[in-house]
Amino acid sequence: MSEEDEEIRRLQFFGPNDLATGWFLQRAVDLAEQFDPENAPTSTVDMLELHNVQQYLEHGLLALAYNEEQHALAKARIPQIRGAVARFFTGVNDANLATVINGVAGYDYHGDLLELLGRNGAYERCAAATVLPALAAAGVHLGEILGCKKLVKAYDAEVRAELLSSPQNAEHVLRKYLQEDARDEIYLPRSITPEDSRVLLEQYIDGEGANPNYVGLIASAKETPAAGIDARLKLRAKRRGDELNAKFFERNNGIRTGCEVSVADQAEPAVGELDESDGLVCRYTYSRRWLEETLDNPSILNNFIHLFGFIDRNALLVLPSYPASLGVMERFLGTPGRTEYRIGTVFRTTDMSSLLQTRMYHHYLETKDIDLEQVISWFFEEYLIEEFQAENFSFTPSGAGASYLQMVRHLFAEMESVASQFSLFAKDGELDRDLLAMGSEQVRYKDIPSLLDGKYIYATGTDEITSILNLLFSDQASVTYISEELRGDNAAMLLQENNVAYDDFHDYQKPAIDHLIRLGIVDNDGTRVQLTNIEQFRILSALFNTQCASYFHLSDRGRAVADEMVAKGWVERRSSLLSEAEGKYFNYFLNAVDFSNGPELRNKYLHGSQVNAEGEDAHFHTYMTALRLIVALVIKMNDDFCLAAAEEALAEATE
Repeated sequence: MSEEDEEIRRLQFFGPNDLATGWFLQRAVDLAEQFDPENAPTSTVDMLELHNVQQYLEHGLLALAYNEEQHALAKARIPQIRGAVARFFTGVNDANLATVINGVAGYDYHGDLLELLGRNGAYERCAAATVLPALAAAGVHLGEILGCKKLVKAYDAEVRAELLSSPQNAEHVLRKYLQEDARDEIYLPRSITPEDSRVLLEQYIDGEGANPNYVGLIASAKETPAAGIDARLKLRAKRRGDELNAKFFERNNGIRTGCEVSVADQAEPAVGELDESDGLVCRYTYSRRWLEETLDNPSILNNFIHLFGFIDRNALLVLPSYPASLGVMERFLGTPGRTEYRIGTVFRTTDMSSLLQTRMYHHYLETKDIDLEQVISWFFEEYLIEEFQAENFSFTPSGAGASYLQMVRHLFAEMESVASQFSLFAKDGELDRDLLAMGSEQVRYKDIPSLLDGKYIYATGTDEITSILNLLFSDQASVTYISEELRGDNAAMLLQENNVAYDDFHDYQKPAIDHLIRLGIVDNDGTRVQLTNIEQFRILSALFNTQCASYFHLSDRGRAVADEMVAKGWVERRSSLLSEAEGKYFNYFLNAVDFSNGPELRNKYLHGSQVNAEGEDAHFHTYMTALRLIVALVIKMNDDFCLAAAEEALAEATE
């Protein structure tokens, strides 16, 4: 066997749910059966591989054909293997350490090596002057060293000196404090001070090797005193990021993207198309006749629902950034911050199109002498009374002749006012204006209550529901591809669009299918594997795609299925006007409650800290954003009132 083949076959344990686990399973079993405690391996790489075998055994990942006796024999080898590995690394000292570490060069066992050296006291026995050069010679990088808590603690001063030796090492500080998806934990020396971090980050921002992604991470971060990040450093990073982006586009043309919205003489109320002839441009045209025939107040608001598609069939807003809408590259590339609102192409496209739709419709209504803010006022001051006997609501439109700066500030204040009004009404069943006047706290959009108990269904995060959602809907699951003829973007699509028999699945896929069968998600009737319950599937699909399902938009059978899922511990019901994802969307645009990379429009305009350099155009853009947000809020409130009225009528009919 060649040296390259030997490297390829070396076993590693990446976790029980990793796809590579199945590929290495047979080798793990073979090595476990071949292990002789009286004749243990003597090379470092063999011992590290044996350590990985031990983890396979500890997680019960044994050959499917094993009987109970064979399982018991394999389990009995766990303490024997653990003891052999411990004896090997306990024997490491200053004299032999370089030889031991050198044996790992070229293999992906650096993390295991550092862990086992620390677990068996090598850092207490050996000097930093011996260990650190030997690790460097074996290709162990600083980032890997910072992942070993015991090493960093033992060699604090030496690791600090190494960390501060190069501006590029600032990326490790950023991974520690800011980066959301850093794969491994980062341990910094205790002797590192906030001033040390500040100086390192400044050098990094100003340096030639600055990565625009990391610079952007600093610019959009929350102030982090432990890392030396304050408003001044954030501004420094923002300006440097703008400079780096400008330089990039001087050398690269990029791809033309955009959105166009227009009114046309057409039969269909709305037509959308994607033009890929010169980049990616979404075009939407709307029927002039339709718009002219829907100029009454109810129809104007309904057009945001049915014409512009602000909500889906379950009255959940399409505007938020849902994790399921992120593409593979968007999920795995880049350097998202821990406090960032994750956005991708779908969100940007929806954001752009919905803003243009709002702008176009606002302008169109103005040509008909209709003020969209007056329509919103009608909703609160007339419609709610006439339809639901909900009295005392008020919304005051902006004054005629006001600047967009004044209109923005007024609209944000009125939006908070109606949110507070609805909250009081939902809690008390009536709106007491005197009580409303007593409150002055900033609105928390995620916390606005609903008129209904248990309005939304959320996954509980248990292993069962998590595995169901991943196996059915993730494009990274193992059950998406059988052959060129039997494939799908995910397992659900594969099963829906193809007649797939159980034996069509590969052996490594069958445990996942068996798992779904045991849980009652799919059924094998002998000729086809298919979804067992369409109502259950719709709930699961909503949980994955929009992070919740709307209980009161389900059929009677759907509600019964949801109740069964609650009883199993898969889901729970919670109540609020906005779903969690919708609440985060509002907070992203309006404040810094959840996220550090949002425009904070409400905070900036109501506190007078907005930037005026771009003049009225910038304020007009913010005004359109504010209009879109309050229209979305009106849609959600209307849905809440309608559902509550329907439930009340149903309850009265069954008494």
